[in-house]
Amino acid sequence: MENSDYPLSEVPGSERKGLLSTSVVLLGFTFFTATMWAGGSLGIAFPFGELLGVILIGNLLLGSYAAALAYIACKSGLNSVLMGRFCFGEVGSKLSDFVLGFTQIGWYAWGTATIAVVLVKTTGLPASLETPLMVLFGLAFCVTAMIGFRGLDLLSRFAVPAMMLFILISLYTGMVDVGGLSGLAGQTPSESMSIAAAITVVIGTFISGGTQATNWSRFARTPKIAVIATLAAFFIGNSLMVLTGALGAMIYQQADIVDVMLAQGFVVLAVLMLFLNIWTTQDNTIYNFAVAGCNLLRTDKRKVVTVAGAAIGTVLAVGGMYNLLIPFLVLLGTFIPPIGGVIMADFWLNHKGRYPKLADVSLPAFNWIGLASYAIASGVAYFSPVLPPLVGVIAAALCYAILLKLSIPRPAMDPAKD
Repeated sequence: MENSDYPLSEVPGSERKGLLSTSVVLLGFTFFTATMWAGGSLGIAFPFGELLGVILIGNLLLGSYAAALAYIACKSGLNSVLMGRFCFGEVGSKLSDFVLGFTQIGWYAWGTATIAVVLVKTTGLPASLETPLMVLFGLAFCVTAMIGFRGLDLLSRFAVPAMMLFILISLYTGMVDVGGLSGLAGQTPSESMSIAAAITVVIGTFISGGTQATNWSRFARTPKIAVIATLAAFFIGNSLMVLTGALGAMIYQQADIVDVMLAQGFVVLAVLMLFLNIWTTQDNTIYNFAVAGCNLLRTDKRKVVTVAGAAIGTVLAVGGMYNLLIPFLVLLGTFIPPIGGVIMADFWLNHKGRYPKLADVSLPAFNWIGLASYAIASGVAYFSPVLPPLVGVIAAALCYAILLKLSIPRPAMDPAKD
């Protein structure tokens, strides 16, 4: 645990990782139970053919957004909260630190409570063990995050292939039970949803995570590796999660892969899937919180912040507050994508595709162009009737471009030429 993972500086070239390490860490992050639940809402609303189209379009947009940020992260060696210093200012960046960090601690509380509740229900353990299990898992899940990228990498190298195998076994069994592709094609939707709303659901499942995936894509050895690994996670991996949830709802009326596997009789595999699925997301989630917290407090004690975050998340889980947090966290999903839009516009338009070294630059307390662009784009996204996450990104980039253009002083007129 000697390496702090550079929470306040660029990742040096000597610490960069290859495609395998970067990919498995990002895939482990996107293998998330809540994504399957979102997929379940689509599975009961669309015929199979339309469902595939919605999943592919939504995740292509999501993957493209995350990959664009991954490219910048790898080129600069910085994550999103450190990029926030350039586009929001030294003090202004604390806004993004808080928004990004708060969502992660909320999801950590949700995951800690979920595994305890589901494990008790699945194994028949006494309900009185829920609270002790929350405390146990709340502290245990942060161990790999404390180690850093290496800890996440080691866990994901085992967990990702195992989960892929479990999912494929379950999907094959489900296809047999439903009668193959012809059986799926014959399924009649029981609910209705517009295409635009469905694509919004797909993008919304992980655009918050996509904004913070720079915590790991900045470790990639080359921008090509960063983009490929991010697309693998957010286009392919997230598509698989949404599809798994959708098919589970269509065939078994259960969106969660654990419930589906229990219905299929795979009890041991279901318990293993529960642990691996939650753990590989929880450690990434608390790692995200620690990185945002380090930038907020301007401390490099990432491991201390990690433990503190895990403790806060555990308290929220035990207190039952995680149930109240979920609607607010989902709402924050509308306000997070504009951060990515401002970052991209600032990097390409203001810094011409190259940040100066953080240690060598004096930044203003507030970058009012970035802050104003974020505020306007958040309002536009909130009131947008279609695709709020995507609208927020585009509006943020456009606002930044316009305000930057207006802020450039015009050359003085020569009176002799009037």
